[in-house]
Amino acid sequence: DVSVQQFEEISLFLGVGGLILYMMFVMYKLAEESGAGRFGTLMIFLSLGLGIVGFAAKSVIQLVMEV
Repeated sequence: DVSVQQFEEISLFLGVGGLILYMMFVMYKLAEESGAGRFGTLMIFLSLGLGIVGFAAKSVIQLVMEV
């Protein structure tokens, strides 16, 4: 049996993971449709990707500090 807490953890992991993948797809389409080129695509992924890195870093910091 899966407890409510386990279900919530799995759902959060899959939901956030899915949203992150969708966000990367949107960034790719944005770069492609705008004709950004290599440098522009790099800047799009770096600037918008920092939000993803920040979210992941927050989770890691919480695990390390056991909050």
